[in-house]
Amino acid sequence: DGAEPNTLIDPVVLALPGALPVMNRAAVEMAMMVGMALGCSIASRTKWDRKSYFYPDLPKGYQISQYDLPLCFDGIVSVPRIDEKGMIAEGEPRQIGIIRAHLEEDAGKLLHEAPGGHAIDYSIVDWNRAGTPLLEIVTQPDFDEVWQVVSFAKMLRNICRFLGVTEGVMQKGHMRFEPNINCHITLADGTLVKTPIVEIKNLNSFKSVKGAIEF
Repeated sequence: DGAEPNTLIDPVVLALPGALPVMNRAAVEMAMMVGMALGCSIASRTKWDRKSYFYPDLPKGYQISQYDLPLCFDGIVSVPRIDEKGMIAEGEPRQIGIIRAHLEEDAGKLLHEAPGGHAIDYSIVDWNRAGTPLLEIVTQPDFDEVWQVVSFAKMLRNICRFLGVTEGVMQKGHMRFEPNINCHITLADGTLVKTPIVEIKNLNSFKSVKGAIEF
C-alpha cells in the first residue's frame, strides 16, 4: 500500500528475455489451506499453463494460470441462511459445490479517470499488482437466491481472513467476485425460456454483488 505506481515491477513481471518465473511456495501452501477449508481434494500433481491475451494491464501478454490440473478440486461447503440485514437467520443452509480452486497471477490495475475522480480521455496503467499470487475459486451452479451468493461471499472472506491468506479489504481489491447469472422465465403459454449466462466481472463489494444479481 502507498507505493508509487509502477515501482514494484521486475524482469519476471515484465517477461524480459531470460527472466523465468519461480513457484511461490507460500502461495501454494496458503491455497492448499483454503482448499481444505472448502472441503476440496488436494492434487498430488498439478501444473501451470499460459493463458495468452492482450490487455494493457498484463505486461507480459500472457497470464500464468492453471487449467486442467488445478491445485484444489471437488469441494463442498454449507452456507448459512442470512436475512436482508446480512445476519444469520433460521432455515436450512445451502450446500454449494466447489469445482476448483486454482492459483494464477494477478494482472495490473487500469484507471479510466484520474485520482480524485477527474475526467481524462485516456487510461492510466499501474503494473504494481501484476504477478501477485491470486487464488480463483469456481463454484458449481448451485445458487438460486441472492442471499445464498452473499452468504457464501461473506463466509469465504471470513475463512480466508481466519487462515491469514488475505486481509480481505474489499476496497483495495483483495477479493473480487464474478457471478455468472441467468434467468429461467416461464412465458404465458407455459414455455420455459433460459436466458444466456452473463458474467459480471470484478465486483469488489457485497452490495454490488447483490445489486448485480437482483438487476
